Amino acid sequence: MRRRTSLILLALAVFFAALSPLLRWYAFPRLAKIPPNQYQDMVLEAKDATLLDYGTMQARKVPKVTIVQTLKGNVEASERIERTAGRDVVVWDGLSYVQGPDGKMVSKIPERYIFDAHTQEPVHATGEMVDGDPVRREGIEFKWPFLTEKRNYEYFDAQARITAPIHYKGTQTFHGVEVYYFEQTIPWTKVPFPKAMPVEGITPESVAQTGTTRWYTTVRKFWVEPLTGAPVYGEEIHKEELRGGTLLGGRDKVTAFAGHVKMREDYIDHTVDLVKSNRTLVLLMTSYLPWGFLTLGVLLLALALYLEARGRRPGEPAPEQAAQPAPVSA
Repeated sequence: MRRRTSLILLALAVFFAALSPLLRWYAFPRLAKIPPNQYQDMVLEAKDATLLDYGTMQARKVPKVTIVQTLKGNVEASERIERTAGRDVVVWDGLSYVQGPDGKMVSKIPERYIFDAHTQEPVHATGEMVDGDPVRREGIEFKWPFLTEKRNYEYFDAQARITAPIHYKGTQTFHGVEVYYFEQTIPWTKVPFPKAMPVEGITPESVAQTGTTRWYTTVRKFWVEPLTGAPVYGEEIHKEELRGGTLLGGRDKVTAFAGHVKMREDYIDHTVDLVKSNRTLVLLMTSYLPWGFLTLGVLLLALALYLEARGRRPGEPAPEQAAQPAPVSA
């Protein structure tokens, strides 16, 4: 009985020891994914900003500019794309809505971001766009991959429709969470006018006829929780200018918007709490369970060896062998 028990324990030890790396390196990459129906919103503010008054075409100081960003998972679109892509796909329909201190719309830019649910790599499919213009993203946007590394990534800039490196700058602690700090600089770049303009009767086409162009630069900053790849905080030092053309009345350029955009405090608390809960789930599959199974396997192995050793104690009499019959003489 004791030998049978040790064999069972040995089998369980091998099972749990083998399950440990399988859970970490096989199951986790397949199970960890962004749900297709996820919805999230975020409010950012630029206080003491500069904003263009399109009525007078003069830049003026304003107490606050508010940016509301929403991301809504489009399940129907993701299922349609999955049928041809052959992998799990997430479709986010996003909207960046900017409003002035009076609550009136400054701009609103919709976009559709299509990406792999496991790796966050872009998936190119019909419907991928920014402000109605088809785009072909390279690199990440909005979210880093699970188990983010301490290295530079390629990050897509929706305003300029370009991909540029976003640089790892170090590890910090933010609201009690260890985060990786990333920073990206987009130099002055000519960008399209938003299709939704703040003044009725003014369209991108009518502005283009005046010869006036829109330029943009930003320093983008993200604090990313590395296990989930989710940003817990973000800032932008954002500047926009209108340059040249008859619209400016002979001026070379005028500031359209300038401000230090920061996440609103109440959204910081909500985001940190959400990331902490998701971080626990990732730790469960990448650390707690694999190490727990490995430890359990070692303990079961030790117990099996102990029982086997006790089953063979020294000094026990050897079992008697049956006497062989003597040969019969003829």
